[in-house]
Amino acid sequence: MMIKKSALIFALAWTMALTPLAAQQDPGKEVLQLQLPKPMFIGTPMNMKSPNIEKVTGKPRGPFYVPKGTVLLSLNRPVTSRDMMPVIGELSMITDGEKEGGDGYFVELGPGTQWIQIDLGAPTALHAILVWHYHSRAQVYRDVIVQASDDADFLKGVQTVFNNDHDNTAGLGIGKDKEYIETSEGRLFDPKGIRGRYLRFYSGGSTSNDMNHYIEVEIYGQPIQ
Repeated sequence: MMIKKSALIFALAWTMALTPLAAQQDPGKEVLQLQLPKPMFIGTPMNMKSPNIEKVTGKPRGPFYVPKGTVLLSLNRPVTSRDMMPVIGELSMITDGEKEGGDGYFVELGPGTQWIQIDLGAPTALHAILVWHYHSRAQVYRDVIVQASDDADFLKGVQTVFNNDHDNTAGLGIGKDKEYIETSEGRLFDPKGIRGRYLRFYSGGSTSNDMNHYIEVEIYGQPIQ
């Protein structure tokens, strides 16, 4: 009997060791399942010059946990922008589910600080946000800011999810987050369950040129009843 009990305890301990800590601590969460596009470049980019760039590890992003019942809410939702006449593409492409990095999949907006805005249609508890600006080659987009609000004009109740504008170029305050290199994984932002119907995304050109690009934005959450 003691042998069986010891074996059970060992098996349980081994299972817990293999289970990510987040799942052990909170059984109400699950791994966010993502469909990622194929990589367009291989290896760790070199000589990317930026005064505020995060350290490149070259490792894939680990699993991200969200509350059970979290769903994709942004698919085919309406998109507006400061620049309503893109140089390339249509704004509707930003929520059409297509994330490949080749020609014909991205939207190009004009130079300088630009924003796009997605209307989820109802107040939502936000649990994960992913953005693909451009990933056919390695580059860094400047002044990336992600905000949420229930006000379509973003005049009140604005909450900032991410801000790497280290010198306040966009005029929305100095951000403490780091710049990052675009990859086919997209950039995952953790909104930590904040509420918002509207999501606004800012950028101010990249290390390649002054234009602004979007391939896809995915917003995951749970509608607030």
